[in-house]
Amino acid sequence: MSDATVFIVDDDQAVARSLRWLIETVRLRVETFASAQAFLDGYDASKPGCLVLDVRMPGMSGLELQERLAARRSYHVPIIFITGHGDVQMAVRAVQAGAFDFVEKPFNDQDLLDRIQRAIAHDAGRRGKEAQRAQLRSLFAGLTPREREVLDLVVEGLSNKAIANALGLSAKTVEVHRAKVMEKLHARSLSDLVKMAMQNQAA
Repeated sequence: MSDATVFIVDDDQAVARSLRWLIETVRLRVETFASAQAFLDGYDASKPGCLVLDVRMPGMSGLELQERLAARRSYHVPIIFITGHGDVQMAVRAVQAGAFDFVEKPFNDQDLLDRIQRAIAHDAGRRGKEAQRAQLRSLFAGLTPREREVLDLVVEGLSNKAIANALGLSAKTVEVHRAKVMEKLHARSLSDLVKMAMQNQAA
């Protein structure tokens, strides 16, 4: 079984049960919530997966829930909106606001499952990239201020001699710092080092 969870938010419990049954047939975990507020109260953002969300619900609507999630600084789960007839324009606005997809009722079961699998794959990709960025930040956090200075000048393309002159160090000392930077960042080559520095700046 995949470790992904499909979160279903729908006030119509018959629909929620039907969706649970359908999604569990492809061996995915399912958690259902009867309201947007219940989801906000119980959602664990560390769980991978996607959110299948009804647009129209009493109290907080699906769109309002999307806005509340977007306002959080934590990771945003991919959202698939389920819309009724006449709600498509609303769903298009939701996608423009960052929702992953929407499906109109009545929907084809396989089509919905395919969209869910794509959302889960999208989520896994984003989480993987975020994990890589976090690892990179951790590696760079281990550099000393002097090592960061040397690294910045290496990335600018300066030679050891030019770096030594710029920082008032000997070329030998620069070589030592440069070797430590390579070791701490697990860089195998200068091109690796430059790529990592650029990725860290963009993170």
